[in-house]
Amino acid sequence: MLAVKKQKEVLLKMGRLDGKVAMITGAASGIGRGHAELFAKEGAKVVITTRKKVAEGTALAESIKKQGGEAVFIRLDTTSEDDWKRVLDEITKKYGKLNILVNNAGVSLAKTIEETSLQEWNWLMNINATGVFLGCKYAIEVMKKNGEPCSIINISSVDAMVGEAGLPAYCASKGAVWSLTKAVALSCAEAGYNIRVNSVHPGLIHTELTDKEAQDYGITFGQYEKLFTAAIPLGHIGEPIDIAYISLYLASDESSWVTGSQFVVDGGYTTK
Repeated sequence: MLAVKKQKEVLLKMGRLDGKVAMITGAASGIGRGHAELFAKEGAKVVITTRKKVAEGTALAESIKKQGGEAVFIRLDTTSEDDWKRVLDEITKKYGKLNILVNNAGVSLAKTIEETSLQEWNWLMNINATGVFLGCKYAIEVMKKNGEPCSIINISSVDAMVGEAGLPAYCASKGAVWSLTKAVALSCAEAGYNIRVNSVHPGLIHTELTDKEAQDYGITFGQYEKLFTAAIPLGHIGEPIDIAYISLYLASDESSWVTGSQFVVDGGYTTK
């Protein structure tokens, strides 16, 4: 364990994102927060966005700055076209460019297809799928003008690949993100833009989202974790940093020949 920690400390000092501007949605907690902290340590100027957790997002930006990184918080409703335009305009005015977008913001709903209302379906799809569509659409408008390598990373889920009876709306939304990623990657490549687009598919990660899923199922997160762990070959659930490291590779120039691909980080869950 000590060797692993030392290795991670070395990686954090490498500056793999030096000179890049990175925007992360849903970055105030969980997987998004893990991205913000790691990207800042790797030299990126980090734009933290979230809709509701304004205090948490602001505090995270201040924490990163105290540790020697560069970060700013901007409120963003990912389902609002006007908000996307406003935020990207603020970013370009402040930094002159955008190199990295991590479409991470998302919600979940643990209900069967029979229990799910149309209103709930539309709410979840609007955040999880439409929000990613808007992010890709307007980030590309900014990225294609800066003449530098750019990367869009869409956070999907293993539930885009396997079904879960209690998460039909969530599965559908993450499947949409997966397919959208491939189409947008091809579009950028065919247009000759220096923009790569890939998706990351986490397995069970302990965040507020999974706490809510467990609550919807009427069980504690500990019980939820136990159920999943039995199906994970590596024998434990993941942490936000496990997802952030995959995204770090995709955000860096190390992945310059990688686009339209999916990266599964699930402890082996989908191998069965």
